[in-house]
Amino acid sequence: MDMRTPLGKVRGLGSAKDGTHHFWVQRMTAVALVPLFLFFIIFLLSHVGSSYEELVGSLSNPVIAVLVGLMVIAGLVHGRIGMQEIINDYVHHDGLKFLCLMGNTFFTVLIGALCLFAVLRIGFAG
Repeated sequence: MDMRTPLGKVRGLGSAKDGTHHFWVQRMTAVALVPLFLFFIIFLLSHVGSSYEELVGSLSNPVIAVLVGLMVIAGLVHGRIGMQEIINDYVHHDGLKFLCLMGNTFFTVLIGALCLFAVLRIGFAG
């Protein structure tokens, strides 16, 4: 049974079969970010007033570096999907929508690369 309208059938419009995947990735990253963000807040609060060397020494611990890296990745994936949904809902011009989605992806990759480079550099320098 096809639930599409006749015009939708002619245009070939219908489910892109992507919505459920995005829904679950958005929810899983949200769940993952709760303990990661709590860890990050506790980590920051425990280092208030610490010297630069003490902070770098703590970040060079492999467990802490991995947790910070996971927070960066989960946060960026979560943010990218959320922004993609906003763009899809509120940008109606196809060309502008394409540019916004491409900019969203490039921004996410750029920020992710810079953050992970910093975490890896500190992690391996210590």
